[in-house]
Amino acid sequence: MMADKESPKKPIVNNSNNSKKKKKKKRGGAKRKMTFEQTVAYKSVREWVFLDRSNDNCNNSTSLFDSVLDDFGVQWSKYLLLTDHDTMSGIPEALEAARRFGIKIIPGVEISTMFSTRGELGPKEPVHILAYYSSCGPKKSEAFEKFLGDIRDGRFIRAKNMISKLNKLKLPLKWENVIKIAGKGVAPGRLHLARAMLEAGHVDNLKQAFTQYLYDGGPAYSMGSEPVSEEAVELIRETGGIAVLAHPWALKNPATIIRRLKEAGLHGLEAYRSDGKLEVYSAFADAQNLLKLGGSDYHGRSGQHESEVGSVSLPVMMVHEFLKVARPIWCNAIKEILETYVKDPSDSNLQLITRFGQTKVSKGISPFTCVSEFIKQCLSTWLSKEERESAEFEAIKLELSRVSVSLREFEARAASK
Repeated sequence: MMADKESPKKPIVNNSNNSKKKKKKKRGGAKRKMTFEQTVAYKSVREWVFLDRSNDNCNNSTSLFDSVLDDFGVQWSKYLLLTDHDTMSGIPEALEAARRFGIKIIPGVEISTMFSTRGELGPKEPVHILAYYSSCGPKKSEAFEKFLGDIRDGRFIRAKNMISKLNKLKLPLKWENVIKIAGKGVAPGRLHLARAMLEAGHVDNLKQAFTQYLYDGGPAYSMGSEPVSEEAVELIRETGGIAVLAHPWALKNPATIIRRLKEAGLHGLEAYRSDGKLEVYSAFADAQNLLKLGGSDYHGRSGQHESEVGSVSLPVMMVHEFLKVARPIWCNAIKEILETYVKDPSDSNLQLITRFGQTKVSKGISPFTCVSEFIKQCLSTWLSKEERESAEFEAIKLELSRVSVSLREFEARAASK
């Protein structure tokens, strides 16, 4: 009888387990294996992400960028594309902070431009172009920095014009307050004006400042001295960068703009946001054979309409395709920068190599005794083993070994300036 009582229990238990298993399968199913192409892409991207991990000698100091990364909990991110408006001045600090979090930073800049649908006399629309560079930064950097500097100068004039319009709207702001909010040497933008309006009590939040006064064509809006969009794309290519159209969903006539910028040399466009892939812009990219990227477009405005840093999940295949296009361009730019230094081993040319990463000095003693040794170390963080061992870079390293400038001498001269 005991056996009879126990026998029906077994199938009941087994049925219960089977039903649970079925539920699990229904809920998630078996994990799909990566395809061969996805495996290759993953390995390639992973190799690039961890290029400089073994050479991390950073100290434990903190920075403003540390707090941004920490506040938004993006330690799990593997790479971030950093693009401030019309300046790359924050890149060195970001690179140092990112290493401490084990994150790969792609240096970049978001360039403010103006697009005209029918030539110079036609209606104009603001268009933002993203430029992505290697860890060494752009070649022809003086020309590129002048280009950005002219835009920033125009932002000062634009901000003053917008303050004047706000004053006429009985929403007075003081120039000194706007400059203080922007920070020393920073060209003020609409976000800084919005914060000044909030502090003055003219609006309840930053969103209201934009939706009622500062939006494109709004009552307090003013145009700056932005360059033509096609000109920006061409310069990005000339300086060894990857040109990408930012947030095309914000444009009034995206199809025309994408087509025209593609003709100028555009490499890609943003098709991914925090809420996923936008099929219409993915289709635009496919039609024009453009790369598909994405970004959170975080500006520090706060509020529920602001996407968090690192909130965009870009598929590894998209990153792989991006790097397949970008890395040869970046390699060539690095090669030209190094060749310039070999021909003229001046302080200014060496600073072009070191501007995005300071040499590590401990108690006044550099771990590198000469410039060539330091540059070889840089190459190990910028390039893969295969890229470094190419005939072109081997020839450059040979030439660098003949440059007898002491790194300590360079550091001493730089410190005295």
